Amino acid sequence: MQTDLASSMKNTLYDHRRFARFIAASGLTNLADGIAVLAWAWIASLLTRDALWIALVPIALRLPWFLFAIPAGLVTDRVDRRRLILVADSVRVAAFMLAALMLWLAMPLPPAPARGLAQPGLFAGLMASALVVGVAEVFRDTAAQTLLPSLVPQALLERANGRLWAVEIVGNALLGPALAALLLGVYVAAPFAVNTAAIALALWLLSGVTGQFRARPRGENRRWRNELAEGFGFLRQQETLRLLAWVTGFWNLTFEMTMIALILHTQENLGLNAFAYGLVLSAGAVGGILGSMSAERILRRTGPARAMQWSLALTGPLFIGLAFAPGAVMLALVLGVSEFWGLVWNTVSVSYRQRAVPDALRGRVNSLYRMLAWGMMPLGMLLSGLAVRGAEGMVGRETALLLPFWLAAAIMAVVAAIAWPKLGAGFAQQG
Repeated sequence: MQTDLASSMKNTLYDHRRFARFIAASGLTNLADGIAVLAWAWIASLLTRDALWIALVPIALRLPWFLFAIPAGLVTDRVDRRRLILVADSVRVAAFMLAALMLWLAMPLPPAPARGLAQPGLFAGLMASALVVGVAEVFRDTAAQTLLPSLVPQALLERANGRLWAVEIVGNALLGPALAALLLGVYVAAPFAVNTAAIALALWLLSGVTGQFRARPRGENRRWRNELAEGFGFLRQQETLRLLAWVTGFWNLTFEMTMIALILHTQENLGLNAFAYGLVLSAGAVGGILGSMSAERILRRTGPARAMQWSLALTGPLFIGLAFAPGAVMLALVLGVSEFWGLVWNTVSVSYRQRAVPDALRGRVNSLYRMLAWGMMPLGMLLSGLAVRGAEGMVGRETALLLPFWLAAAIMAVVAAIAWPKLGAGFAQQG
């Protein structure tokens, strides 16, 4: 009896240590992502002032979610998910190292033109590096989110996802942008050099997470068309899961519309430098951390349907608030509230998906879900750049930079009106 109890306690401690290493590795890779979020776009703005050209670099980061999400899901359900993460992060190390080298060789940068590019070759190289990072990220994130339920009991998924979101936001949106701003002030290539080191350390941490992370036995082999059909069939039968995917997709589309516009809006309309912009993003991340940590408590008090409905309904007004914020402090406050409710939505929806999908199908269904949810990001970036370029000749540059915020708010108002009753009905059926 005592031996069994001691063995149980040992296994619980061991599982906790595995999860802790997984969390730490995710934190480091997301720190690199947070540095890159500011660095990619800000460096693009040093090569051109054209909003459409600037949007193309982050599009290269997000377009792979539409192109490679399905293959990533198929691969995730066929291989050891931990090994897949290690391979993907190794590729990202090489891509960030290449970006740092290209920037170092291109210095000093000439003034950015209003139209066209200051250094077309450098811009193309950065686009290629961003595309490689984006493809590797699709495989890495699909495998990581699929692996998480293997590390914690289902009853603790909200808590585990909340902690994971919090750690990811600290790196991705709190420390990352602020650190990127400081690094850009030191040397333009420095953010990508630091990213190389951060992901290399994450590789070491994740290599110590042992266990069985393959969905089915190694010798079992099936046709990929049949496997893909299984994933589509399962998602087709899950109406609430499809609704969450589409709503998350439109939220991502509109959020990216505002974030692309925010780069030039903060520079030209508000007169903020890279450091102030990084602090705005970091302050917004504080709201996201609070949202991820509060999601479990909000869920207990309101139920999942009401929590999701209010998260969605507040999105449009908050986008308008970003456009009218008179300075950095108010901008950070509005962004923080927006991130708070966005992370409440994410925590509840991801936990719902992890419970609803069987382990053997999790990679394929997650990839289909995220193809819809994340694949719309590049469309939002493109729409933002096109809207600014098309409107500035008619209403002036200052007003044109605000147009994406209004368009995003209008889209989300329509989405909220359609989805509100469907969310109530969908979660009521689950109850």
